[in-house]
Amino acid sequence: MKLKIATIALGLLGTSITLSQAQIKLNSKTIGSATKAVQAVTLSNDDVIAYTKEYITWMDENNPVAPADNELAQRLTKLTSGLTNYDGQTLNFKVYLVRDVNAFACADGSVRVCAGLMEVMSDNEVLGVIGHEIGHVKNMDSRDAFKTALLTSALKDGVSSQGGTAAALSDSQLGELGEQVANMSFSRKQESVADDYGYKFLKDNNVNPWYMSMAFERLQELSGGASDGGAAKKLFSSHPDTGKRVTEMAKKAEKDGFTKPTE
Repeated sequence: MKLKIATIALGLLGTSITLSQAQIKLNSKTIGSATKAVQAVTLSNDDVIAYTKEYITWMDENNPVAPADNELAQRLTKLTSGLTNYDGQTLNFKVYLVRDVNAFACADGSVRVCAGLMEVMSDNEVLGVIGHEIGHVKNMDSRDAFKTALLTSALKDGVSSQGGTAAALSDSQLGELGEQVANMSFSRKQESVADDYGYKFLKDNNVNPWYMSMAFERLQELSGGASDGGAAKKLFSSHPDTGKRVTEMAKKAEKDGFTKPTE
């Protein structure tokens, strides 16, 4: 079974778990020459959000979304209860039943968590990752990265516009867009700001913010199994400062008077 997805934001470590062999993959289609430039492409923030919604709809249709009665879906629903409107953002959450240890968030407030992540992290660690991803949305990182991907992939040849509305993307354009987004990464400063947001997110939800450090610590532990030089190692190597981030979040929690959980 081939799955289609773009991994945005944290770029977490892929690993094998007790799921099927389904794993996140990109659409292998490429953009043909049919799309012709009709006018120069200019994208407003509203355009980017519109394309984001189109993109996440395509993603949900082309990946195995956990049904409402699925154990992981129920777990995520319970974990994110009361968070559909947070910090001025409207959010929605779904689980992808793939073995990748990953999560991503889009500029429209869509947050997607992979089953692999939920299998290897505690609820509070998962919540820390979610907070980090929401931080990228709040700080406009996700929007800006998506806009860049649009202009360098799906829209690089220009699209027509009718009535001021940007043209819809084709399946092949969405596939190439996914590849571009998957290969993008955030700056260290953006990651650091998102880490701080995730830390505050935990505090705001009455969760010990030590779990932000512990989530990164979990990733660091998992990196030891990424010895095949494949996608898992590649994903982890995109964030070489994980150890430093573990330490920084731990020091922040200690300074704020929190004690590290024993679990």
